[in-house]
Amino acid sequence: MPEMQPVVSSNVAAIGYDETTEDVYVEFIESGMYAYERVPLPVWQDFEVASSKGGFVNSVLKPNYACRRP
Repeated sequence: MPEMQPVVSSNVAAIGYDETTEDVYVEFIESGMYAYERVPLPVWQDFEVASSKGGFVNSVLKPNYACRRP
């Protein structure tokens, strides 16, 4: 698992990216850790700077990338 970056969000506690597997890790405040698979680096970079982390998860990650519990 990559090093996690704390974020300011009402739903998301921290995010991280594994460049080897292209997995985005999202630690939710209420429901714990999830990994979104094979997310290209530019999408990760957009996520890092998104003003709403929860909004980005719902509009970009959830509909477009497979998800698992690590």
